[in-house]
Amino acid sequence: MDKVLLILVDGMRPDSIAACGSEYADNMLKSCRYKDMQAKTVFPSVTLPCHMSLFHSVVPQRHGILTNTFVPMARPVDGLIEKLHNAGKRCAFYYTWEQLRDLAMPGMLDYSLYSAMFHEQGIKADRTVTDAAIAAMAAEKPDFIFIYLGWADETGHRFGWMSEEYLDIVSEEWANIERVLTATPEEYKVIITADHGGHDMNHGSDAPEDMTIPVIIPEHGSPDEFTGEPISILDIAPTITKWLGAVPDEQWVGRPIVK
Repeated sequence: MDKVLLILVDGMRPDSIAACGSEYADNMLKSCRYKDMQAKTVFPSVTLPCHMSLFHSVVPQRHGILTNTFVPMARPVDGLIEKLHNAGKRCAFYYTWEQLRDLAMPGMLDYSLYSAMFHEQGIKADRTVTDAAIAAMAAEKPDFIFIYLGWADETGHRFGWMSEEYLDIVSEEWANIERVLTATPEEYKVIITADHGGHDMNHGSDAPEDMTIPVIIPEHGSPDEFTGEPISILDIAPTITKWLGAVPDEQWVGRPIVK
């Protein structure tokens, strides 16, 4: 039975992957089953709006979250976690930014660990949730696992996107990704992505540096399995529901990236 692992590095620009100096990341770009390094996020290119769009496959103007402050939807749309839960799938979140707790309705998650990156000195929190996800894959084996790694975004705000400090943290995040994927059982299909990019010391605009994200499928499937159409962050939830045999919400606007 297929399972899915979604890894998201907050603020990871596509061009930072090759520039960060990680040998593992370089090899991934060369050997991955499929990738789109020109995938698009939504506007405003801000963390919570982008995540809500990823998990609910609608634009921010539809879900109503335009800043990093959560407000309930006036016209609710079932998100990815609700659709998977209703299909009998067990879902797990491992994250370091507390606002993401609102991506799923109460009672929908089977496992969850939040580690505050500001309390654990940044990258240490990302390592903590990475370790927890690895342990869960070995023990509980959830059908869907979401790992959120947040310190690259914070480093971009502090030192600038594509700065030496930012690239060092992107490399550290790829070390976390390597640890996860080395331990990932074969039944898990994997997506590696970001919520947005960044420029100077900020993001949120419609500039390409902010709006362009990577979508990387490491190993599963053949290149012929993919549609080859341009990818949007809105397409990730429909792809995951298709892989897991769940039914997407009729209000979702994204389309699966697989045939």
